[in-house]
Amino acid sequence: MPAKDAYHDIVRTALEKESWQITHDPLRLVLGRRKGYVDLAAEKLLAAQRGTQKIAVEIKSFLGASTLDEFEDALGQFLIYKVALETDEPDRKLYLAIPASVYTDFFDDSFFIGILERYAVLLLIFDEEQQTIIQWID
Repeated sequence: MPAKDAYHDIVRTALEKESWQITHDPLRLVLGRRKGYVDLAAEKLLAAQRGTQKIAVEIKSFLGASTLDEFEDALGQFLIYKVALETDEPDRKLYLAIPASVYTDFFDDSFFIGILERYAVLLLIFDEEQQTIIQWID
């Protein structure tokens, strides 16, 4: 099992506060002859549609020395997991969870916003202190 990210429990709590049911902690993926793990998987009942919404969440703290290096690693991991989910669980949307402070400081640059758009990276922005989700960016 992989080590949990520094904000793992905070993001889990934030999801549960929004009535998400955690179904996997972590979610195991098949990556060719290897395996990988997305940090969390969750489902939410959609009453109006009488169905469920399924998500997987890869959590990144960006606590390393270089935010750019952290982003490069996170993007690569996100893209690999996205391809695996498209094959194994096409009805599950993958989100990259990042702290609000990182979103404010790093993604204020149109270059990096363009990268997120080009690769269709979905973001879950969370508040580390309040343990809440601030914004979902699809």
